Amino acid sequence: MKVLLVSTNKYKNPYPVYPIGLDYVAGAIADSHEVRILDLCPSGNNREVTNAIREFRPDLVGMSLRNIDNVDGTYPLEFTTDFQGVARQIREATPAPIVLGGSAFNIFPEELMRITGADYGIIGEGEKLKLLLEALGRGGDPALVPGVIRPGGKPGRNEPWTGEIRRRSNRNDPHLGFYLQNGGMMNIQTKRGCPFNCSYCTYPLLEGNKTRCFDPGEVAAQALELQEAGAKFIFFTDSSFNADVKYSLEVGGALARKGVRIPWGAFFSPIPMPDDYYRKLAEGGLSHVEFGTDSLCDEMLVSLNKPFDVRAVISGHNAACAAGLKVAHYLLCGAPGENRETLETTFSRAEKLEKCVIFIFCGIRVYPRTSLWDLAVAQNRIGKDAVGLDPIFYSGEFSGCGEINKVVKEKINGKTSWIIGDGGEKIYQTIARFHRRGYPGPLWEKLIQ
Repeated sequence: MKVLLVSTNKYKNPYPVYPIGLDYVAGAIADSHEVRILDLCPSGNNREVTNAIREFRPDLVGMSLRNIDNVDGTYPLEFTTDFQGVARQIREATPAPIVLGGSAFNIFPEELMRITGADYGIIGEGEKLKLLLEALGRGGDPALVPGVIRPGGKPGRNEPWTGEIRRRSNRNDPHLGFYLQNGGMMNIQTKRGCPFNCSYCTYPLLEGNKTRCFDPGEVAAQALELQEAGAKFIFFTDSSFNADVKYSLEVGGALARKGVRIPWGAFFSPIPMPDDYYRKLAEGGLSHVEFGTDSLCDEMLVSLNKPFDVRAVISGHNAACAAGLKVAHYLLCGAPGENRETLETTFSRAEKLEKCVIFIFCGIRVYPRTSLWDLAVAQNRIGKDAVGLDPIFYSGEFSGCGEINKVVKEKINGKTSWIIGDGGEKIYQTIARFHRRGYPGPLWEKLIQ
């Protein structure tokens, strides 16, 4: 069969993100099917869907839905309307069945099936599309395929994919050049699953709570391949790169041995680490550390069920800076019990963190099937029959995200390295300007005064 995989994400703030998920889907099916990837991010134009379908004439079209919205309570943007527009464009161009997948779809499968009019949906990892294609090819009943949902159906249990996981990297994919020319950033996944149980997070729902690590040598080989293709920076997309300390050090060592020379970054949890941890990773090419800190108030960290305390955050920050790394922290304001006093505690401690950028989100996006959602329902902040497709934000003891934003703005007071949300158009244009000048990577460190 001819399969067209469409990445629907067009959001570029603070910089465009390569659609790595479709590479893995293509890797699972390319041996038996002719696959083409269409990425709508470079042009932002849905008309490309029509053109691609007319040229390729696919037998099936997959839609990858990355995010429901921009998870920003201060400047919320929803993407579901665009999902509907892409689906409509596909329907007008071909009778081929539409299959939905991706992280956004897995959080709201029934609702997105309904508003897009798709024929099938993949619950869990995208590699399961292989099973659906096999069923369709032999005339079997797709409803019997594990992980497949039909219109009006209920999603079953999300079982982890147990088949081969293989990424297809195709230097001839036309969208590759866009990312190489706009920051030179490519991404890699080293593992799936998250062992933590943060109250608001959907990663365990999407990938499971048991870590499944890829072979460090294969990860390094993939990095070298991207380097040879022209990548100037690699970002590891794991929910927490250091969740498995020993394994993460093995990956860093493998990168160095393989001859990967370009810098790389990742999301890190500020959990207690060995004294020389960040130094060793820096020797393996690590340059950017993005800490999922959330708060610098222990009471709030407990309320979010974080696996660390403020002492660990400060220790991790100091160790990363001592290793010569560029550091950013992400703060979530509005945890259960959050008030002016707890925010003041967080901000006063944040002011003492040297040489870093701080991204501050006002309000915490609440998703179904998380403990924060259950708490919000119990507190009558959300109705029992609420869906959550329209963004809902938890704001602690504040009246809403707007009140938190007012407090945050007072504390920023001209600090260029403290950013609300992803920084919006201003930060995007700043980073894009540096990219056009040839500077690679995320470049948020340029905001540090």
